[in-house]
Amino acid sequence: MDVQALIPTADPIALPAPFWVFKLLLVVTFLLHILAMNFMLGGGVLAAFARWRGRQDENARRLFEEVSKNIPSLLAATITLGIAPLLFLQVLYGQFFYTSSVIVGWPWFLVIVFVTLAYYGFYLVAFKHQAAHRRAGGIIVFSLLLIVTVGFTYTNNLTLALTPEKWAAQYHADPSGWNLNWSEPTLIPRFLHFMVAAVAIGGLYIAGLGLLRWKKDAAYGRYLIRYGGRWFMYTTMVQFIVGLWFLISQPRSQMMLFMGDNVLATAAFFIGLLAALAAVFVTSEALRKEDPRPGLYLVTGLMFGVIVFMLIMREILQDSYLAAHFNAANFSVATQWEVLPLFLVLFLAGVGLWGVMMKRYFATARAQAPK
Repeated sequence: MDVQALIPTADPIALPAPFWVFKLLLVVTFLLHILAMNFMLGGGVLAAFARWRGRQDENARRLFEEVSKNIPSLLAATITLGIAPLLFLQVLYGQFFYTSSVIVGWPWFLVIVFVTLAYYGFYLVAFKHQAAHRRAGGIIVFSLLLIVTVGFTYTNNLTLALTPEKWAAQYHADPSGWNLNWSEPTLIPRFLHFMVAAVAIGGLYIAGLGLLRWKKDAAYGRYLIRYGGRWFMYTTMVQFIVGLWFLISQPRSQMMLFMGDNVLATAAFFIGLLAALAAVFVTSEALRKEDPRPGLYLVTGLMFGVIVFMLIMREILQDSYLAAHFNAANFSVATQWEVLPLFLVLFLAGVGLWGVMMKRYFATARAQAPK
């Protein structure tokens, strides 16, 4: 079967800005989305573990109550910040994304149901209704499992979008739409790569709360930094194994992009790898000191750089999969100079406003740790 015949024609409307502008906006907005998602999912997982320890540990109980109150807001931020990269994805790769979404079908529709149910669960725990509070641990674990299921569905959809040669077989396997991309060898390692990373960055999120609490309650702040720092350190070590699995699960041509065939991909891979190793080493040293804060600031900067390089690698890998079917040069461009500068200014202002809002949210009395 001619695979090219299965791929819908790209939108004939000219792009209102050069391709690279949309590509850059896709990476920047996805960076904000993935940070919020990692804080929400990883922070929720660590809060659930703290809940299990909370019966004998007062600091663990405080951690659970503080983080569980933040999760509904973080989930709202994850959803809101996910809209922009989804729109840019549809603009640049809509013919692939829409088709895979139709094939995945019902699991893709269930994403809305699962996110809504998870939202209810997180809110129930955050509001601490008496009946819910007694079952808070179970409710938050169930809600987290729903979010993990949503992540797995996204991984299925996006891996299928990159492999149009599988579309016909997947569709005919079940035309009703109950399809998942089980035959894709990168599916599980890619999914685990995101999930383990979420727990690692969730550890940094908990440690970051410790920085905010340090001045008012140094003992509790130190507890948060050590609890989150250890989770970050150990799960990042696990991530080295999962990342290696994800790399070797790629077809040889894609794997070799990071072994010298593509200069930018290779540089991003090794810089990201060395920065992650440095972050683990710095965390280990910082947690041994009476004041771990300077080391934690350095680790936060290193991991921000690691995430940026990982996103660059993600885009290179994605484009390599679609290279046989997709050429950005085929887009017609009619740059709308009368509105593009205004859009970019408003975009930067919006990102800045969101940053100020998040800073105030975590620093205000309402977000202080429960006593």
